[in-house]
Amino acid sequence: MKRSMMLVGVLAVSALTSQVAMANPDLAKAKNCMACHAVGSKLVGPAYKDVAAKYAGQKDAENKLVAKVMKGGSGTWGAIPMPANPQVSEAEARTLVKWILAQK
Repeated sequence: MKRSMMLVGVLAVSALTSQVAMANPDLAKAKNCMACHAVGSKLVGPAYKDVAAKYAGQKDAENKLVAKVMKGGSGTWGAIPMPANPQVSEAEARTLVKWILAQK
């Protein structure tokens, strides 16, 4: 009985994790991130794969990028600044950044 309850719990967590992971591209679209970014190619801003590569292995990357998503930034990827996105909460920004950093 304990074993089957544990299995049900693991499956439930796995299903929720999959739904959250799948929702991140949708969240990026909903928050207008995809107006300037794409996963694999540069648009106005850098490709998410390029962002992931640039920040790979940096311990403070997540916090640094969450701040950039919320407050904007300039100079890292060229002359075009990234505007602040006031419609993104800190929790949403963190979800987006984790997804971006996972791109290969």
